[in-house]
Amino acid sequence: MRRVVITGIGIYSCIGTQKEEVRNGLYNGRSGIGIDPARTAYGYRSPLTGIVPRPDLKEALTRRQRICLPEEGEYAYMATREALQDAGIEMDYLEKNETGILYGNDSSSKAVIESHEICVEKKDTTLLGSGAIFQSMNSTVTMNLSTIFRLRGINMTISAACASGSHTIGLGAMFIRLGLQDLIVCGGAQETNVLSMASFDGLNAFSLRVDQPQKASRPFDKGRDGLVPSGGAATVILEEYEHAVKRGARIYAEVAGYGFSSNGVHISQPSEEGSATAMARALADASMKPSDIDYINAHATSTVLGDAYEALAIDRVFGEQKTPVSSTKGMTGHECWMAGASEVVYTLLMMRDSFIAPNLNLEEPDENSKKLNIIVKTIDRKLDTCLSNSFGFGGTNSALILKKI
Repeated sequence: MRRVVITGIGIYSCIGTQKEEVRNGLYNGRSGIGIDPARTAYGYRSPLTGIVPRPDLKEALTRRQRICLPEEGEYAYMATREALQDAGIEMDYLEKNETGILYGNDSSSKAVIESHEICVEKKDTTLLGSGAIFQSMNSTVTMNLSTIFRLRGINMTISAACASGSHTIGLGAMFIRLGLQDLIVCGGAQETNVLSMASFDGLNAFSLRVDQPQKASRPFDKGRDGLVPSGGAATVILEEYEHAVKRGARIYAEVAGYGFSSNGVHISQPSEEGSATAMARALADASMKPSDIDYINAHATSTVLGDAYEALAIDRVFGEQKTPVSSTKGMTGHECWMAGASEVVYTLLMMRDSFIAPNLNLEEPDENSKKLNIIVKTIDRKLDTCLSNSFGFGGTNSALILKKI
C-alpha cells in the first residue's frame, strides 16, 4: 500500500490569516471570537461569531474569477494558495501534471438567498448575474479552485456537515493509497456571513454569553451553554510519499489512519458508540494501539450533549492511557464545514513546533470530562503521533491519525 504524506498547509481563520500567525495564536491561546451587530439586527438570539476578515482579491484574480467566488471560496483560495506555496508547487507543475481536489463544503447560503431576493424584487432571472450559479452550488469551492489552479485530477466536493473537511483528507488518502492520484488538494471552507447561520441560531445551538465573547466557547466545561459559529478555510496538500521525496518536498506528517462511521440514530444528537467506532477504525487502519497516540485534538464544540458523548467515547478508547486532549474550538469557535481540515492544520503546527495548544475556558469539567486528561494551558511537548476527531449532523464521524515520518 502506498504511503500518503502532507507536504503543504494553508489556513485562513479567525485566529490568523496565514499559518505562522495561526501558530502563534494557538501557542498563546488567543481567541478569535467577537460580536457581529448585524446578527442582532437580523434577528439572531446570539451575535457571537468568529471574526474572519474578507480578503482583497483584486490584484490576485481576474474580475471573472472573482465574480464566480462566494465568500467561502475566497477563504479557500487564500488557504490553497498558501498551501501550494508551502509545498513548493507552482503553476508550471500544476499545468504539466495531474493534480486532484477534494474539498469540504456544505452550504453557500448567501449566494442562494441573494439570488432569491433579486427575483422576488425584480421578477427577472436575467438580473441574477453570470456568477450566481457558480457561487450558489454546493460544489462552488471545487469548481472555482480547479479552474483557478488548473487542476485536472479528481474533482469533488464532500458534504458531510461538520466532518466535511476531515473526510476529504481521509478520502484523499484512499485515492493516493490506491494509486489513482499522486497529489490532491484537500480541505474545508465555511462562510461566516449573517445569512449562513440563522437556522443554527434558531435551534438554540449558540452560546448567549455575549458579555464575555472570548469566554463563550467552552469545550468540556460544565458551564458551557452552546457553540460559537466561525469559519474560513484550511487546505492541506496530500502527496504520495515517494513522489514527495522525489520532489524534495518538506513532509509535515503521514496520514497514517482514517476512521469513519455513521451513528444511524438521531439526526442532530451525537453518539458515544459512533464516535468510538471512528477512532477505533482509525487506529486499526494505522495498525496502532491507543498507547501510540500522543495527543487528541477533540471535536468538542461546546455543546452540552456533543462534548459529553465525545468525552465518553475518548474515555472508552483511551481511558487507560490518559492521553492529552484539547479542543482548539475554545479559541476558534466551531468552524463547521472547515473544522475537520483546520484542526488537522492546527495539529500539524503543534507537531511541527512541539507543543499542545490549550483547551480555552475550561474552568470546571463536567462529570464525563473529568475522566479525560484535558490540557488547559499550553505545554511544550514532542508530538510524534496525533489523532483529530470530527463529527457532524446526521451522525457522520471521521477520525484521522497523523504521524511524523
